[in-house]
Parts: sequence; C-alpha cells; structure tokens
Amino acid sequence: MPTVLRGNRGDNDMIRVNLGLFLSLEWQLNQLMKPEIKYIGNIHGNEPLGRELLIRLADYLCEAFNEKDKEVLQLLNSTSIHILPTMNPDGFNIALNTVILVKNSLDFINPRIIARCCFFRDFPELDEVFYELEKLRVPRFDHLMDLFVDDKERQPETVAVGRWTLSLPFVLSASLHEGDLVANYPFDSAVEEGVSAYSASPDDGTFRWLAQTYAANHAHMAKNDHPPCDGTSEDAFARQGGITNGAKWYSVSGGMQDFNYLATNAMEITLELSCEKMPEGKLLPQFWNDNKKALMEYMFAVHSGIKGLITDAVTGEPISEAVVWIRNGTDPMPIRHPVTSWLLGDYYRILPAGQYEVIVNAEGYKPAARNVTVTNKVRDSAMIVDFVLEPIAQEQPTDVEIAQLVDALRQQQE
Repeated sequence: MPTVLRGNRGDNDMIRVNLGLFLSLEWQLNQLMKPEIKYIGNIHGNEPLGRELLIRLADYLCEAFNEKDKEVLQLLNSTSIHILPTMNPDGFNIALNTVILVKNSLDFINPRIIARCCFFRDFPELDEVFYELEKLRVPRFDHLMDLFVDDKERQPETVAVGRWTLSLPFVLSASLHEGDLVANYPFDSAVEEGVSAYSASPDDGTFRWLAQTYAANHAHMAKNDHPPCDGTSEDAFARQGGITNGAKWYSVSGGMQDFNYLATNAMEITLELSCEKMPEGKLLPQFWNDNKKALMEYMFAVHSGIKGLITDAVTGEPISEAVVWIRNGTDPMPIRHPVTSWLLGDYYRILPAGQYEVIVNAEGYKPAARNVTVTNKVRDSAMIVDFVLEPIAQEQPTDVEIAQLVDALRQQQE
C-alpha cells in the first residue's frame, strides 16, 4: 500500500517538520470520484493522545491491508485518507520535557510556547464574515476566504495547515483533542462575542449526524457510564448523546472546524477524547480500543450523501467551480451552504438519508436540477448523481451588424 510522507517547515528555528501520511491504493492525490478525508492530532502540545491514536490508526490500516481485511480494503479502495499525527511537535516536545507544567491547561510555564499553544484558535475568523453577510442579507454563504482581511500574524503551523486544507478537495475532517469526552460540531463562534449560545450552521442537522456517528461508535462517549469530566451536570454530554454545539459549550473565535466549513467544501468536527490531558502511556491500548470503531465509522461517513461528475454537454469536458445547492425536501429554500466542483469536475456533498433536490449552476451554462432519495445503504460510495450542463448559446452578430460596426470604426479613424 503506498504511503506518502509530506512535510512543512517554518522559518523559526524552533519549528520542527510536520510529517503527514497519505493512505490510498493509488499514488495520485485528488483521484477522480474518490473523496478525501483528513485527521489532525496534537494541535495543543499538552494533548498528545490524538497523536498516538492516529499513528496507531495508520499502523492498523497498513497491517490490516497486508492481512487482506475486507473492511480496510473496502475503505482504502474508495477513500483517500490523510493523517497528520501532530500539528504542534514543538509544543509536544516542550510539554513532555517541562517539569513545571499545568497538565490540564493550555498555557505552559515555559514562556516560549505560550504564544504557540493555541493553533486551533489561530485560523481566520470567517464566522464574523458569515454573520455580517447574514445581517446585510447578502446571498454569499461559502468559500469566504477571499472576503476576509486582517493583519494578524499567524503561526507558521497554522499557515501550513491552512494552505494544505485549501490545496485539496477535502470532504470530511476531524481534529483530535483532550480535556473532555464529546464530539463537538460547528459553529464554534457565537453570534454575540463572549456569549456561549447555540450557533447553528446551515448544515446543523448534518453536523449533528456526523458527531453522533463518532459518539455512538465510541465505547463510552454516548453512554451514561462515566461522570462528567468537569464534575458538573451542566456539561454531562453523555445525556445528550455525547455531542455538543461548539458555541453552546463555549464560544471560540478563529477555530479550525469553522474555518474548514466556511473556506472550503470540507465538513469538520472536533473530538475531545479524554478528560485528562497527557494521560499515562499505559492507558493507550485502552484508548485505542475505545476509539478504533469510531475512527473507522467516521471515515466511512465520507461516503454518505451524493457525489458526481459535472460535464459540458457539447465537449464532454469537466466543469470546475460549478455550484451545487441542496434543498431538503421539507424546506422551501436550499441549504445556505453550497459546494463547488473541483478541477476534474467531481463534487461531493455529505447528507443524512432523506429526500433532496439538487440544483447545479455554472457560469456560461443553463442550470439543472434533480430530485433524489438518499439512503446511505452503500457503505463505500455516496449516491452518484451526475450532471451534464448545456452551454448557453451566444448570439452571433448578423452581417448587417458587422457592417455597421466596421462603419463605426472607420468613422472613428477619420
């Protein structure tokens, strides 16, 4: 099975190389009709559990492939998997070697790392752009990066991961954290700054379903078999199925999962996998057993909903940047978050089972629409819904109009 190591290095001497794994049965990135998913761990230096679980996941996939495991072969045949075990190797190294350390705090005693500990909140604040457009009733709901301007100097790791996120047509994503036991979904940032309140994204139902997919397949996350991590009933997440809206829990600006959703086609959630940060190494086998099924089922969720090719009816060429809108059969208006086709004309739209209308439009083409029933019964492929768009005929000038144009040009030259 091919594995690709890719690295990014910043200019600071303190920054280590971040290595990521690409797992697929083919070498090419961006393979036609094959969705891309990514896992990112160790965003905070003192949260290394995700780092260890993702390394174990990659190892498991390789071992199971060699053993011809049917489930793993099915996954690798149909999915491009990207794994970044650590986004913050410097923070991890300092956390591991700093004696005076508050384990369950984001801020380390070592002053060199304080400014570098919160990469998860270091991304462009696109929620503010989204909320402002809503207030002004401007019909723009996606790929908002070109509308964002600020003068904040971001950490090199944030820039590297942001560019990586924008460089490939990721469909699904998750980041692994510690500090609680819950699957957290967008929006992370509340409408009113500093206030914790439920902030639903346009795809709130789909995000809830994705979070439930992980929580329900985790050994404990959705079960009332453990006390709340903070000891209070307010955050007893198991009572609500092991999931929470990010802003309802606590509002975060510049979060990575909201950046993914508002800047790209990708849907990302945040997985809190341990009450304790930096748990003892001897507990790692149990953490792997608790999360193995959930990590696998979440990856298979990338094959829910619909996917397809969008092509030109005359030339047969793929159409990139076509806009795909979804209208739930019970709603009068489309979901205010379309996706766009990539370079090869393929698109992907994660959806729970249900009745939908799919509307596609592209510049220079007549729009097209289809009604579909999504069942999500096929585990390794979303429902294929292709579109062939008719070009809009451009009127050719008549002989009389050409003659008039020539006469006008001659008069200008006289």
